Amino acid sequence: MRTEDVLAAVGYGVWQWDESTGTVTVDGRAARLLGLSGGPATHRSSEVRACLHPADYVALAGAVSLATAEGTVAESLLRVVGEDGTVHRTVRARLRPQGPLLSGTLHEVRDRAQRGAAPAGDWRRSREAFLLDAGRALAEADSTAEVLRVAATLSMPGFSPDGHAVFGVDGDRLSVIGHHGQEVLDRALLNVSLNADYPAAVVVRTGQAVYVQSPEAYQERFPYSWPMVKPYGRTSWAYLPLVVAGSTIGAWMAAFREPVDFTPDERSVLTTVARMLAQALSRAHVHESERALSDGLQRTMLPAREPEIDGMAVAARYVPTGGGLQVGGDWYDVIDLPSGRTAIVIGDVQGHDVRAAGIMGQLRIALRAYAAEGHGPDAVLSRASRFLSGLAAEADWDDVRFATCLYLEVDPATGTLDVARAGHPEPAIRLADGTTILRRTAGGLPLGVERDADYPTTRLVLEPGEVLLLCTDGLIETGGHDLSSGWLRLCEVLEAGPAEKLEQLADALVRAVHGPASHHTTGPLADRREDDIALVLLRRDPDGPTCAVPVRRTVLTVRQNDPGMIRSVRHDVRAMLHDWCSPDQRESAVLLVSEMITNVLVHTDEDATLTAQVTGMPGTRSLHIEVGDRSDDMPHRRSPGEMASSGRGLLLMEELADAWGVDPRGDGKSIWFELHEARPALDEEPADEAPAPTERAG
Repeated sequence: MRTEDVLAAVGYGVWQWDESTGTVTVDGRAARLLGLSGGPATHRSSEVRACLHPADYVALAGAVSLATAEGTVAESLLRVVGEDGTVHRTVRARLRPQGPLLSGTLHEVRDRAQRGAAPAGDWRRSREAFLLDAGRALAEADSTAEVLRVAATLSMPGFSPDGHAVFGVDGDRLSVIGHHGQEVLDRALLNVSLNADYPAAVVVRTGQAVYVQSPEAYQERFPYSWPMVKPYGRTSWAYLPLVVAGSTIGAWMAAFREPVDFTPDERSVLTTVARMLAQALSRAHVHESERALSDGLQRTMLPAREPEIDGMAVAARYVPTGGGLQVGGDWYDVIDLPSGRTAIVIGDVQGHDVRAAGIMGQLRIALRAYAAEGHGPDAVLSRASRFLSGLAAEADWDDVRFATCLYLEVDPATGTLDVARAGHPEPAIRLADGTTILRRTAGGLPLGVERDADYPTTRLVLEPGEVLLLCTDGLIETGGHDLSSGWLRLCEVLEAGPAEKLEQLADALVRAVHGPASHHTTGPLADRREDDIALVLLRRDPDGPTCAVPVRRTVLTVRQNDPGMIRSVRHDVRAMLHDWCSPDQRESAVLLVSEMITNVLVHTDEDATLTAQVTGMPGTRSLHIEVGDRSDDMPHRRSPGEMASSGRGLLLMEELADAWGVDPRGDGKSIWFELHEARPALDEEPADEAPAPTERAG
């Protein structure tokens, strides 16, 4: 007698569902139970689905999915309905998944108490709400510890476990990643062989869930591990695989103090939670790996020790911004030079990815090597540009990168700063009385743009008590700012901050960009640009007690081949005299400085060096400005005619300056003038002394 005949004799029908072709094959008994005409035949799956109550079909699909994951048999109650929706009968369906092919039986359930219709609507709604809440909580967890904490607080509808453990695979061993609700009484459970007779090891080996409903069943199935588990006082256990992309990465144990039958609905909930838990652990592992890689890159590429320069205070910050790896192309470095001086380097490689970080590391090493050879700032940047051009020649054309850089050589004894700049933002100096000036320095193209680029050197002097700021464009432009508005924002913070506490000042600058206040001081650009930040603060310590009235002093060189620097000199002079009582005197000083530097550039072949100094108490201060050059030709007073285009420089100085003169030197000469601050008369209208924002920021 055939199996089909035996099943038919007891009222069972046979059916086969092929998901790959979308067809269902039934025998005669199954056809009658489902209300299909034509006896044994193959029907489209849509025809069979139309014969079933929609809610029951959804429950069947869930049971099949669970059985496929566990390798078990799917079982569900199905209400067979007519075209008008009337329920004709209820059948119990059993299906065993074998790939896309589902084979099983159907038989009618006549006892209403046995069939119990479908799961209660309230329970289903509770289950769906629980799964939605669990999914949201696990999706937000970004670390392994946070994922384990969320898993420990899950309250499942009707059968909440009171003990959890998550196992991970480490080679041929099974280790506990985390646990909750119980103390580890036997240390052997923390490190179990994958070949051991332990449910979690069996789950990892087979990829199938293990449900143990009672202590007796546990002792019978796993006699080896029962003595280690018995002291915990649990009654039921569920061990489920943690699967990611088809690979089992571990196991999850849910232990229950009360007996649990592990019905299909309960197993479905546990399986869904295990899938979400596996995905959350995988994401957390990726995030933690990225953070570890970022930390390692930062430790490798940033200075190994805190920057130090004798006689000077230094503070530095590197702040990665954005998602992904917390490292980009910004960097800073402090290098001890063979001459006894110290070099400070700050730069920014194009891009915010791993390649930018890699190029940054290579460029940083190259700069250190060229500096160690004793080259000057201009030669160091020229060689670095050639080095980066060589890297670009070896890369794909679509991935060519350039870098901006500022190289500063410091002489701590004199405060002299030799600056070479490759497309990088210019430095800013906070004078001893708080006034901040954006220092105009000569510069060249970014590194890597042109193989044999030139980088002129500008010499500055950092006076005692003054603070130098070097930064990348991320500190300036983040928050929708451009260079102009961004510098204004930084100047306000730099002027108000504590110059004697550089660490606090550095934190204040970063907070101005990333702190809560930055969201109220957005810039004019619609795009709130986010970028990495690197900054270095350098302060020359006073040689003695701080004077009650500090001195403002600035030194700047204007080269013969760069007459456009005269405009920058005018800006610097205006910035130094921003609070001068007499606006007329301020404009006179700017006019005289322009005349003096122009005379040097026109009548000699030498560069002009400007030195400006303000001393005294506000209201009674003195301004001393001198312009020196290496030419021995002395200026002479002339009487120009009405149409003459030159010859009035000394006449202007004699008319506008309180004192002036020409001093010969061993290697040239200097011409100087002085102005003594004059308060406006009482009957005069007070002038607006605040300079335009663009003048302060340069």
